[in-house]
Amino acid sequence: MADRNSWLARRKRISEIIEVGYDQDWPSRSYDILNALAILLNLAASILYTFVQVRTRWGGLLLALEHVTVIFFAVDYCLRLWTAPARFSKLSGVRAALKYALSFSGLVDLLSFLPYFLPIFFPSGAVAFRMFRVVRIFRLFRINAYYDSLNVITEVIASKRQQLMSSVFIILVLMLASSLCMYSLEHDAQPEVFTNAFSGIWWSVSTLLTVGYGDIYPITTAGKLFGIVITFLGVGMVAIPTGIISAGFVDQYSRIKRLSEYANEADIHFIKVKLSQKDPWADLTIQELGLPSGIIVAAIQREGQIVVPRGSVELRAGDTLVLGAKSLGDDKHIDLKEVILRRQNPWNGQRIRDLDISRQTIIVMVRRKGNVLIPNGDLVLKEGDSVILYTQSRLAHASTLEI
Repeated sequence: MADRNSWLARRKRISEIIEVGYDQDWPSRSYDILNALAILLNLAASILYTFVQVRTRWGGLLLALEHVTVIFFAVDYCLRLWTAPARFSKLSGVRAALKYALSFSGLVDLLSFLPYFLPIFFPSGAVAFRMFRVVRIFRLFRINAYYDSLNVITEVIASKRQQLMSSVFIILVLMLASSLCMYSLEHDAQPEVFTNAFSGIWWSVSTLLTVGYGDIYPITTAGKLFGIVITFLGVGMVAIPTGIISAGFVDQYSRIKRLSEYANEADIHFIKVKLSQKDPWADLTIQELGLPSGIIVAAIQREGQIVVPRGSVELRAGDTLVLGAKSLGDDKHIDLKEVILRRQNPWNGQRIRDLDISRQTIIVMVRRKGNVLIPNGDLVLKEGDSVILYTQSRLAHASTLEI
């Protein structure tokens, strides 16, 4: 059993290293830098190899560099596949591995190295396999995960994806409609150019996107007038996604600014919560906690280090969470009563569920020798306990606490 736990802990630690790490975790940050460097070197070698002079002089070095980086990609893929159960803790080993392998990042990681080795087994398909190596460029998105400033681009596109898809759909419909109309207007005058309904697709693309190569153009009067209309529509169609993305950036930076102003002007209270093995939050990621909108996880203290509380960070037993919440307004004070149990107090030795108190009285917490206890029904009160409760009744020897 101990060997199994050690094996699981080792796999979990490797998962933390190969995923995006925080600044204090030097092995993880070093791996992030190595991964980004391998991506850049591989792309640089692939691009430089296309130049004849560079290939003649440095071709061997570029091929060796590509070979080393591709092996690194293969090892990285195997590690991510092996540590998938640690990343998706709620899934079984096989299902977790399949979830990673079938994800976008998993497919990109696979195609980053697989086409390089396939010609060894299938020499006849070497040309086709080389085309698949272009997929490596998508590994640049991994670099995007290392920097918060670059993540703004991803957040903007994700938040505006519905509007962008709608604009793209409108452009495609207009493109197809203009192609059909131009075919009807120009087919008789240019049968060798507008041969069928889809022959005007290239013309509509170059016109709507304001490129206008000039290899296909209308010669009839009606076709020219229709081309003018489509050109004006093309300017507006291209401006739609540009405006959506620009508005998304403005909204994103305005939201960040509001959060900054909110943090400076509003009173925010922080508390520390240390997780034990029995706590339901242990082994859950932050995004799985389901916290109310007014509460945030400000920081995580783990083994003397501060962990950045990203949504994918998995909590562990022994972590100390720093939770932040906005304070109530001045017109929303809640008055609590604090009762310190003396020797003669009848509550001594009784369970909370057996206390003779009204239903409008709520015991908020119990402090005992510097520790805060959860006031469940089975908790037995003892002499010296500090009982903090909310009640509208008058209690003798009780002090008022204002929240």
